[in-house]
Amino acid sequence: MNVLGLFLAASIIASGTITRAQDARKISDDASKAIEFSSLEMVSTLRINDGKGGVRIRQVANATRKFGGVTKTMIKFLAPPYVKGTTMLIYDYEDKDDDMWIFLPSLRKSRRIISSEKGKSFMGSEFSNADMSKPNLDDFNWKMYGSELVDSKDCWVVEAKPKNAAIEDENGYARKVSFIEKATSLTLKADYYDFDDRKFKTMTFSDYRRQSNGKHFAFNMEMKNHLNNRFSEITVDKFQLGSNPDESSFSVVTLGN
Repeated sequence: MNVLGLFLAASIIASGTITRAQDARKISDDASKAIEFSSLEMVSTLRINDGKGGVRIRQVANATRKFGGVTKTMIKFLAPPYVKGTTMLIYDYEDKDDDMWIFLPSLRKSRRIISSEKGKSFMGSEFSNADMSKPNLDDFNWKMYGSELVDSKDCWVVEAKPKNAAIEDENGYARKVSFIEKATSLTLKADYYDFDDRKFKTMTFSDYRRQSNGKHFAFNMEMKNHLNNRFSEITVDKFQLGSNPDESSFSVVTLGN
């Protein structure tokens, strides 16, 4: 093959790679928009299974509302007594890293959750603190792996790989492979790979319910840890579209009130 032929072949391959990456990002963006709410309130049950038959149960209240370019979420533990009042506040920005704070009743003060803690366990569960907020798509490189059936549903298989070590550390994984239903753009499951490229966790989403605004919400989410057999489950007990608290309620100074 002559030089021109090599150049054209390389250009075609590169173009195909770029297109697949763009398609993967577009599919992920559509999946994010399919479950995007400007405001909501809910009460849920968090079950933490230790893999040996032991279960800890916690009740949690969430309120989320968008103010301008930032979505603010308050997560407050209602029960049992030893975690009651523990509150997490999240500012989910559209164009920069999230801010997170946690209030601990035992200390009667709040503190910021630093970047290296975001990939850590959310209140002793297999979910991470980072799972509580929306990821910034620009933080990842995207790749398509074709399609696959999940529970007889045809899904796109999309990989998200953090662009650098800092983003890896913040999210707590080296790459994530999501299975997104073609017909609805709903994510059915996501496999998480560690820094040795072992699949160490899988999150599944089920009981999606269509809301009055046309968006969907998963009323059941489970995170399974394949390395220690622990798993945690969030089940939504009450769901309300729309959130009444004003912006001052989503403030660090009001945590614990």
